[in-house]
Amino acid sequence: MYQARLHIDTPGRGMLDISRDVAAEVRESKVVAGLCSVFVRHTSASLVISENADPDVQLDLETAFARLAPDGDAANVHVCEGPDDMPAHTRSVLTQTNITVPVAECRLLLGTWQGIYLWEHRHRAHRRELVVTVMGEMG
Repeated sequence: MYQARLHIDTPGRGMLDISRDVAAEVRESKVVAGLCSVFVRHTSASLVISENADPDVQLDLETAFARLAPDGDAANVHVCEGPDDMPAHTRSVLTQTNITVPVAECRLLLGTWQGIYLWEHRHRAHRRELVVTVMGEMG
């Protein structure tokens, strides 16, 4: 087993393709067959596997989530850190804080149009910590 922590600086709300960062850890692990788990250690950011060819996909996902969990909703009680506080938690719960991808020959077995994204749900920039764990047969 191999484990590493990644620190990703986000510019604020939006999706960042972290596929290369995770792939580098998989190569470093020397696991030739197994699984890669990525976990984000925060409650207002999430991880998703999404299309990596057309950036409009990320824009459309953001638009959809703005409808599902709008900022400044008067129904929200938890607003300690501002109008995007509770919507960020809602978005995180509706997505994932952990993803798992198969590994073969020290590579992620993502599909042709798939990328791993860290989705920042807060408006301001944050430093996010991810735990990458690669388990399997070592080469």
